[in-house]
Amino acid sequence: MNVSRVGVRALQQGAKPNVFFSQNLPRAAMAAKATTTIQTRPASTNKITETDGHSILAAQRRQRPISPHLQVYDPAQTWFGGSIWNRITGGAFSGGLYVFGAAYLAAPLFGWHIESASMAAAFGSLPLAIKGSLKFLMAWPFAFHGINSMRHLTWDTAKGFSKKSVQSGGYAILGASVVSALGLVLFM
Repeated sequence: MNVSRVGVRALQQGAKPNVFFSQNLPRAAMAAKATTTIQTRPASTNKITETDGHSILAAQRRQRPISPHLQVYDPAQTWFGGSIWNRITGGAFSGGLYVFGAAYLAAPLFGWHIESASMAAAFGSLPLAIKGSLKFLMAWPFAFHGINSMRHLTWDTAKGFSKKSVQSGGYAILGASVVSALGLVLFM
């Protein structure tokens, strides 16, 4: 509040009438109006049928540019490059969280036992190969999403957009995420 008062007071004290603008500006505006001419053409309207109107609209729509589809882009940069997989893994984690949260809330109504102790006992009774596979299926998207998110943060600084760096970075992230996921599986 005080800052605005100080600003208004400074403007009031500093504002002095300028003789040039107060006398010559209206003359310049009048001279500009006198020299410019506005051309108008009358609008013509024709009555057309509804089917003719739809055909005209369809012809106009065919002339409009369309957005490119993902098939236009190089798959090594979009699909295999990690941008789409980052969205898929993030969506899977978000969707999984919502599904598990809803199931956890509905479990008492249906008699399901999905509390921590029963989940740990059920997982512990599985064979070793299935345990490792399930761990890897959970660890790889987690590792990939985490590592590839760092790449997207680097892209936000407008670095690393050359074709070679996009492709080599995609393979490096894929390899690093597999190694990280295997590490998480073996150490958990």
